[in-house]
Amino acid sequence: MPATDNGNVSFTKSPNGIATISFYHPAQNSLPTGLLNDLTEYIIQAGNDPEVRVIILKSGGDRTFCAGASFDELLQIKDKETGALFFSGFAKVINACRKSSKIIVARVQGKAVGGGVGLAAAADYCLASGFASIKLSELAIGIGPFVISPAVTRKVGLPAFSQLTIRASDFQTAQWAQDHGLYNEVYEDIASLDSAIVELTEKLASYHPDALIGLKQILWEGTDDWDELLTQRAAISGQLVLSDFTQQALQRFLSGNR
Repeated sequence: MPATDNGNVSFTKSPNGIATISFYHPAQNSLPTGLLNDLTEYIIQAGNDPEVRVIILKSGGDRTFCAGASFDELLQIKDKETGALFFSGFAKVINACRKSSKIIVARVQGKAVGGGVGLAAAADYCLASGFASIKLSELAIGIGPFVISPAVTRKVGLPAFSQLTIRASDFQTAQWAQDHGLYNEVYEDIASLDSAIVELTEKLASYHPDALIGLKQILWEGTDDWDELLTQRAAISGQLVLSDFTQQALQRFLSGNR
């Protein structure tokens, strides 16, 4: 897709079977509904492509991996159905990652906030730079990380998830994220990160595809109820975003720093 002020999602595929899905939005790689839908479609497309062996999930720029939900779009939500539909966009991306038959490697080059942490958690393996601090800011704006919580908790465990959620205004370092299982590897800078991504994905692409598919199934055992679970969670967030508290908090965030 061509780049626009509304952001874009791109898809490329190398001859050795490495698919790269990259998203970009000028507002710190935040994700409005359109980009969430495009991400879901490309993840499904890559998963169904017999020529694809492994998927890289990345974003543009070098400062922020993903700032989570689009605050501009959240402020436009006027009823609970629209709210549930918006948050279902994150549910669809997570479930697309979960159900894909291909191993997904996330490249987290910068900060991840809210839904961005959920994207990292939805990957099967996550490489990050030392600049990739994380924060779950949802409580600070009057909602909660309900949709992404199963994916994040699955990676970091309930105590660490509780810390992230309750310390809603605080960033945790990339090293903290690695120590608690969200990041598998952390690199000093983006150049080192990109070299490691190339090396890892080329190795994965050379492995037996059926073995990779079997591994993927093992990695996601016990998550068969997530289609229904994440949809239910999206409805909770969709209701809360309508409150005066949340609408005012969103306005304050947009006026200052996210």
